[in-house]
Amino acid sequence: MSKRRISVVGLGYVGLPLAVQFSTKFDVIGFDINVDRVRELSEGIDSTLEVSSDRLREARGRLSFTSNASDLTKCDFHVVAVPTPITRNKEPDLRPLEGACAVVGGAIKTGHIVVFESTVYPGCTEEFCVPLLEQKANLKLNQDFYVGYSPERINPGDPVHTVQTIVKVVSGSTPETTSIIDNVYSSIIPAGTYRAPSIRVAEAAKVIENTQRDLNIAFVNELAVMFERMGLDTASVLEAAGTKWNFLPFRPGLVGGHCIGVDPFYLTYKAREVGHHPEIILAGRRLNDSMGNYIASQVVKLLIRKGFSVARSKVLILGVTFKENCPDIRNTRVVDVVSELEQYGCEVHVYDPWANQEDVLREYGIRLVAEIDRTVRFDAVVLAVAHKQFQQILPSDVVVPGGAVYDVKSFWPVHEVDKRL
Repeated sequence: MSKRRISVVGLGYVGLPLAVQFSTKFDVIGFDINVDRVRELSEGIDSTLEVSSDRLREARGRLSFTSNASDLTKCDFHVVAVPTPITRNKEPDLRPLEGACAVVGGAIKTGHIVVFESTVYPGCTEEFCVPLLEQKANLKLNQDFYVGYSPERINPGDPVHTVQTIVKVVSGSTPETTSIIDNVYSSIIPAGTYRAPSIRVAEAAKVIENTQRDLNIAFVNELAVMFERMGLDTASVLEAAGTKWNFLPFRPGLVGGHCIGVDPFYLTYKAREVGHHPEIILAGRRLNDSMGNYIASQVVKLLIRKGFSVARSKVLILGVTFKENCPDIRNTRVVDVVSELEQYGCEVHVYDPWANQEDVLREYGIRLVAEIDRTVRFDAVVLAVAHKQFQQILPSDVVVPGGAVYDVKSFWPVHEVDKRL
C-alpha cells in the first residue's frame, strides 16, 4: 500500500465511489459536512445506492469517514468532489466549492496536492479556487503546494459505466504535478487516464460533455413537439431514423439532474464574461426547461378529449427522480409537470419506489404515495420515469376505463397508451 494518504472532500454520488476506489491502493479519509451522511457511511450504509454495504465493509481499515476538518491534516493528496449547483438566476453557485477550499486550505502543507473534480467553468480552479487556498493556507501555488483538475464522470444509477470503467482525464498546475496526479489515478482506474495539456482544457472538456448531451436532447424534444402537431409518433420516427449507422440514439424527455440541466449554465456564464452570447446553448436550455409544462398541457388535452373535467381530475404520476433506477431527486423536472397540472386544478398523486419520501417532501413539498393501491383508479396516469418496477404496472391497473395514459419515456407497449412524448 502506498504511503500517500488521500482525502476526499464531499461524499455524494461522486466522492464516495471515488473514495472507495482509492482505498484499494491508499489510506483514505472521506470528509463531509453532513454529520448524518458520515454516520450512515460509518455504519456501512449508502443512501445513494452507489456503493454496496459489502464494499463499504471491505474498505474498512483503509477508508474512514469524518466531519472533523482537522483530520484532513493527516493527508497529503486532497480531492474535492462537492456539488456545483446554480442560483435562481441560472448562474454558478460556488458556495460549496468555497467551503471546500476553506476546509482543504486549513489542512494543506508544503508539497501537498489538491485535485478538483467538481464541474466548473474553464478557469475556475485557477481563478477562484487557488486564491482561496493560498489565503487560507498562507502558501503559494507551485512554490509550496500544487493543484490539478480531474473531472468527475460518474453516471448515477449506472452499474456499467463506473469510476473503474471510464477513462479519467487528469491535469496539473505543473508538468510534474500532472505526472503525479496521473500516477495516482492510473493506479486505481483500470480504464486508464488521459493527460490534458492544461487545467483549463480539462475543465472545458468536462463542461461540454453534458452541454453536448443537453443540446442533443433539446433537438429531439423539439422534434417531439413538432411531430405531435403533425400527428406523428416520435418514437416510431426515431426508431426508423436509427436504422442509419450514424444517427445518434437520443430520446425526448425531461432533462434534470445535477449535471445535464446545470452544467451548461457554467459554460454560458464564462462565455458571457468573455463577451460572447451563447445562443444555441441557451436556446437548448430554454426548450428543455419548458418540457414539463408541455407534458402537462398534453395530459390536459387528453383529459378534455376523453370528456373529463380537468379541474376535478385525479392524476397519478409514476416517478419523481431525475432518471430511472436511481434515488437522486436533484433538479428533477418531474416537479414541473406536477406544478403545472396542479395549476390546472388537477388532484396530483406521485409514486416513486426509489425516492426518499422525506427528501422529496422537504425539497419540493410533494408528499409521495407510499404504495400503489390497486383498488384505487385515476382519471389519468403519466409515466414520467422508467423505473424497472413500473414494468409490473400496466395503465389498466391504475386508470379508470377510458382514462388518459401519457408515456413520457415510451416505456409501456404502444397499444397501452394514448400518447407518447
